[in-house]
Amino acid sequence: MTSSDILSTIGYDNIIQHLNNGRKNCKEFEDFLKERASIEERYGKDLLNLSRKKPCGQYEINTLKRALDIFKQQVDNVAQCHIQLAQTLREEARKMEEFREKQKLQRKKTELIMDAAHKQKSLQFKKTMDAKKSYEQKCRDKDEAEQAVQRNACQVNPKQQEKLFVKLATSKTAAEDADKAYMLHITTLERVREEWQSEHIKACEAFEAQECERINFFRNALWLHVNQLSQQCVTSDDMYEKVRKSLEICSIENDIEYFVNQRKTGQSPPAPILYENFYSPQKSASPPGKPTGPNVPRRGPLPLPRNAPDDPEYSLVDNYSLLYQ
Repeated sequence: MTSSDILSTIGYDNIIQHLNNGRKNCKEFEDFLKERASIEERYGKDLLNLSRKKPCGQYEINTLKRALDIFKQQVDNVAQCHIQLAQTLREEARKMEEFREKQKLQRKKTELIMDAAHKQKSLQFKKTMDAKKSYEQKCRDKDEAEQAVQRNACQVNPKQQEKLFVKLATSKTAAEDADKAYMLHITTLERVREEWQSEHIKACEAFEAQECERINFFRNALWLHVNQLSQQCVTSDDMYEKVRKSLEICSIENDIEYFVNQRKTGQSPPAPILYENFYSPQKSASPPGKPTGPNVPRRGPLPLPRNAPDDPEYSLVDNYSLLYQ
């Protein structure tokens, strides 16, 4: 950006403002990562406490018990993954902070050079304008001395006339000296301006390279962040898949059979209690309550679950599908 005013720094100021905004953007993302890390850590710790301290089907047996044990273990693993993700996010935030500080130091060197160039240009411009003002005043003094000589050439005595000529000569010399000083300052100002312009170009090139580096770093950091979040989802799904696998081999028949074998009390029900007449001479051959007939199995076929396939809370294990409402 350019301006006709030699003292104008609007273009440079706009670049510096843009770079400062870029640093703020990086700081905001850094703070975002830290806050997300805190959220992940809190969630992981809460999930860890839930999996380790909260009972969940503690009285189940056999295959369903094994599935529940795997479920609790995988929830524990998922919690650990979220805690690990929090540590990873803090590490990424640290890298962003280091990058910001590195660019800040790089910029500082260029800004110091440019501040010195601006200061020198401004100072030389002031000296040049003062020299110009002095030059113009000396020229006016010379012109007035010439006019005084012309006006009073025939009206004053020789002594006064001599004073006028001396004043004229002195004013001419002063004007010539002021002219030389003014031209010298103009030359110096042009040299300073060229040096400033050269440093300005170098600064713009350095700032452009730095901004390209910042945008690329920021873009890659954001890309990496969403990849980490996606990986967390994939990892969690892999862990939950182990739970689904354990549920696939969960057998209703085996669990019922296991319970029966562990808690069975016999193969036949108690015999009916028969009436015995106190005065009858015949007594029952079997003690009361003992089975007298043939052993009859007590168990029939297992009932089938009555869940309807279109039940929104119903999940199929065989074909591994979940229906949500």
